Amino acid sequence: MRTDLNARSRTLVAGTDRAGARAMLKAIGLTDDDLAKPLIAIANTWTEVGPCNFHLRRLSAKIKEGIRAAGGTPLEFNTVSINDGITMGTEGMKASLVSREMIADSIELVTRANYFDGVIALSSCDKTIPGTIMALIRLNIPSLMLYGGTIMPGHYNGKDIDLVTVYEAIGSYGSGKITEEELQAIENVACPGPGACGGQFTANTMANISQILGICPMGFGDVPAEDPKKDDIAYQAGQMLLKLIENDIRPDQLITRQSLENAIAAAAATAGSTNAVLHTLAFAREAGIDFTIDDIEAVSRRTPIIADLR
Repeated sequence: MRTDLNARSRTLVAGTDRAGARAMLKAIGLTDDDLAKPLIAIANTWTEVGPCNFHLRRLSAKIKEGIRAAGGTPLEFNTVSINDGITMGTEGMKASLVSREMIADSIELVTRANYFDGVIALSSCDKTIPGTIMALIRLNIPSLMLYGGTIMPGHYNGKDIDLVTVYEAIGSYGSGKITEEELQAIENVACPGPGACGGQFTANTMANISQILGICPMGFGDVPAEDPKKDDIAYQAGQMLLKLIENDIRPDQLITRQSLENAIAAAAATAGSTNAVLHTLAFAREAGIDFTIDDIEAVSRRTPIIADLR
């Protein structure tokens, strides 16, 4: 077990020659005691543009509490986020996959520049999940990703509905089966609050994969965004990160060929998004693992669908 938990950040803040850096960090309220502790990055993908990541500042506050309770000093920064559900069908959707690379690059840059001792990445939509995981694999320092959780269902005429219901209603309106007023009534209640799209689409597929890989603690991603337990999980994640540093547990111990095969099996068994192919191949590339689309095909062919999660 390590005792030098701030070994990386000492490069940035220890010694008389680093007085200038300390002065600037004290300007934001940090003390000498804070700077002597492990410095933990919270890489957030919060945005007001859509429900998926809208609640991540709330979770970040709880993560900070957990980090402080475990003896660390949290420092938060934000990166970009593109909402596929909002941009698709427009030229804006061309920015979606590009954003995955920007997310990975920006987290890597900020973390390397500031010598953080560990990282918690917060993500909750289609490209932020793989983008944050790619960054953590590259950095290969003690780290984890916390998924913000899925949205709750909306309710209309006594039934649960979701975003897919809206798209179905658009078709029904176009074919004259419902009125524009009925379409708007469905639109108004389909997404009742924050959280990722409710279904086994890309976000929830990748959240499942993140748990199978071990980069998101098992069970942490299953709790919906607005479940009261989510705040407790965020607090626990903050505490857990310090344990990862103590035990020097890094992504290269988690992201292996076997864990990638398991991740694809989990996606296949739950009829997950085919975007899992795109993103797991990116994980393998970042980790330097020989894992190809042919391997994904082989795993998928031998894996039955055992859960219909829509």
